[in-house]
Amino acid sequence: MAGIAPNSSTVTQQEAAGGARNGTDTSALVIVTVLFFMWGLITSLNDVLIPHLKSIYTLTYVQAMLVQFCFFGAYFIVSLPAGALIRRIGYQKGAVTGLLIAAGGCALFYPASFGGYGLFLFAFFVLASGITILQVAANPYVTVLGPARTASSRLTLTQAFNSLGTTIGPAIGGLLILSAVGATAAAAANAATVRGPYLGLAGALALLAVLFYAARLPQITGSEDVALRGEGHGSAWAHRHLVLGAIGIFLYVGAEVSIGSFLINFLGEAHIAGLSHADAAHYVSIYWGGAMVGRFAGFAVMRVASPGKTLAFNSLMAIALVLAAVFGKGSVAMWAILAVGLCNSIMFPTIFSMALNGLGKYTGQGSGILCMAIVGGALVPLKQGALADSIGVQASFLLPAACYAFIFYFGAKYSAMYSAQ
Repeated sequence: MAGIAPNSSTVTQQEAAGGARNGTDTSALVIVTVLFFMWGLITSLNDVLIPHLKSIYTLTYVQAMLVQFCFFGAYFIVSLPAGALIRRIGYQKGAVTGLLIAAGGCALFYPASFGGYGLFLFAFFVLASGITILQVAANPYVTVLGPARTASSRLTLTQAFNSLGTTIGPAIGGLLILSAVGATAAAAANAATVRGPYLGLAGALALLAVLFYAARLPQITGSEDVALRGEGHGSAWAHRHLVLGAIGIFLYVGAEVSIGSFLINFLGEAHIAGLSHADAAHYVSIYWGGAMVGRFAGFAVMRVASPGKTLAFNSLMAIALVLAAVFGKGSVAMWAILAVGLCNSIMFPTIFSMALNGLGKYTGQGSGILCMAIVGGALVPLKQGALADSIGVQASFLLPAACYAFIFYFGAKYSAMYSAQ
């Protein structure tokens, strides 16, 4: 593939196929997993910044959810151009480019602290554009770094480290951003609390870009490159399970992001926990930490259990917990909504792998469609924001419950599609 760094090792079509049959390329998997960790940490910081910016600029819930709209909207806008970029310069340089763009987005938070809410939204979009390029490259890359039958298990493992990042992110944000907020300080002074953390992230991402450029990663060529391009007659859209899987990704990401976005405000409700924003941020880490624990467990479980049945079970439990949070109060409601994170654990990698199953030469096209479906993280929180403004934060969680209902349907319908072996 043109554009790969000169010091990269090359995996030919035959060698890649042999690796998929005989074992996993562990060193490459470890390196790519670092990317999953970083974008998890960055994504979960949004859950801290949303209530922070809402209070600074006196926003409605809908206006505050524009953070997620701009962040996850980038997935929809940038996914297809990202695929074209990766075809042109290769997986490795594509990841480096994504890291540099994400670093630039983090750096934009510095002028945004002077320029107002609109510039913050632009910074979120640029940051997410870089992460989108990483997603488009890394998710299908993981699926071909080992046997096809354990693709769900392998992607679940890397997603577990993504969840490690999402677990650490809110705690860092609560400590460095929310704890520095002054109750009577001017908006500009409170906005300035984001400068240090995001400049630090910009430096870390830039350093990662240098390290990834120098790393010896395998180049995937031949049939995998054709899969990325989606060449040939026909279309991935002809596969019903891919279309339903794209809807599932849309609703899952929307539900997961929406719950995380509202957690701090939900836990601040007097009849729930009455927590300050800084204290509630620590509980957001518990929500994302549940996903981390569940993904490590799911890595083992789905090597022997049907991915579809596991997905259906987890989504059914998520529905029950969200309903307990909607109709309960106090610690019952609080811990019920936090426990949804555990149920979320295996959903994204399982839906992703099931949707791509059997697509053959359309795998790359299908991957692009699924990455575009991540736009659910932009639209579902916006809709829940409208509900929160009209019927209250607690009742608005009925929307994520409805999202999980479709995921239950998808898991149950395709539970026999394939089994881990």
